[in-house]
Order: sequence, then C-alpha cells, then structure tokens
Amino acid sequence: MYNWSVDTTELKKNKKRYAVWHLEQMVNFGLKKEKISREEIKKYWEILDLDHNKKKYLKMILWPKQS
Repeated sequence: MYNWSVDTTELKKNKKRYAVWHLEQMVNFGLKKEKISREEIKKYWEILDLDHNKKKYLKMILWPKQS
C-alpha cells in the first residue's frame, strides 16, 4: 500500500497506532496486493474508524449469526 500523506517511519514507532492506521487504510482505500488479517481486524475492531457500510459488511463476514 502506498500513502504519500503520512510519515510511516514515525507511525511505525507505535505498533498499535500503526496497525490500526494500516487496517483503516486497507479497508477504506484499497488493498492493492495485500491481504487483511482476520485476527488483526478482530483485535482492533472497537477502535477502527471505517466507512459505515464497509464495517457493516465486515461484521457480517467476521461474525456470522449462529443458527
């Protein structure tokens, strides 16, 4: 993923902030050739700032209703 507006070297110093930022970027703006980690999404779910419709879709995939 390429992001020209953020200094990722500074952001990478805080692993949690970088992980959250990276997940938000991938979901909201595209993956390119990367894959999203299901475990990472679940770990940071409560603090991710995602597009409402995308978050709703991911929730449906990650936590399907049990019969």
